Amino acid sequence: MEGIIKKYQQKFRKAKEEMGRWDELQSRLLSQFSSASAIIQRLQVLQNSKNYGALTCVQGIEDSVLAKQMESLQVILLGMNKTLEDFCGVCTTLEKMARDGAQLIKGGSSISSAKQQQQGVGIKPSVAVCLDGLRLLSEMHRSEYD
Repeated sequence: MEGIIKKYQQKFRKAKEEMGRWDELQSRLLSQFSSASAIIQRLQVLQNSKNYGALTCVQGIEDSVLAKQMESLQVILLGMNKTLEDFCGVCTTLEKMARDGAQLIKGGSSISSAKQQQQGVGIKPSVAVCLDGLRLLSEMHRSEYD
């Protein structure tokens, strides 16, 4: 029984790492969104030739500046798409850990009855609590991603 609890502890350590990764991804996505929003807000201003003042004497400056901003926006949007894929990866990892945790119980372990699953080992949580925790983490992150 203690061996299974140790395996669940490893899973929770991995889940904690994934949740840290989730937090980093959220920060990155917010930063990307902020950058994209700033560019989108500037586009209207950049299309008005009155806003270039003395720079209007430089041939093609308006088109060049607008093109650079559009390129930057495209790079940011591609980065946001990659960030969303990374979120999906975290969800998939958490779901796999929850499935693997359930498989620990079903896969011929010595803990077969519901009563045994509810038993704790010292101050450590029971197998049922561990399994429910992994499932809950997976569901929470999936619902936030979707």
